[in-house]
Amino acid sequence: MKNELTLSFLAIEENEALARMAMTCFITPLDPTLEEISEFKTIVSEAVTNAIIHGYECDGKSLVKIHAVIEDRHIKMTVTDEGMGIFDVEQAMEPMFTTKPQMERSGMGFTIMESFADCIRVDSTLGNGTVVTFEKSFSPIIEVSRMR
Repeated sequence: MKNELTLSFLAIEENEALARMAMTCFITPLDPTLEEISEFKTIVSEAVTNAIIHGYECDGKSLVKIHAVIEDRHIKMTVTDEGMGIFDVEQAMEPMFTTKPQMERSGMGFTIMESFADCIRVDSTLGNGTVVTFEKSFSPIIEVSRMR
């Protein structure tokens, strides 16, 4: 099975939930486990929240873009913003690092995303935005035999 989705939405905090739910619906045909759903939703949430809060500072007029491709039991997804960019990607990927300490944020979530994704890449240019790309494979579907 192959499927593809592109989604864009305004950079407001309420749209993080929209992105999380839309992407969860998109992977439903893969019949993911509850653990896989939880991990996937967390990755999406962290990446989108970073774009909204750190990339655009919740400006409510810029667009966050998601592009995802499912092939077999594997998804590759990008979350893109054309916002501020990240000064030092390596530093941003450290646990607990945040550009918004006044908002009582506990980091930018890259460590969490790394732990739940098969691979993650962050490309960023100051003043031009950030692209977070991650890949995740889902467990094979196990047929459950019926008891007679």
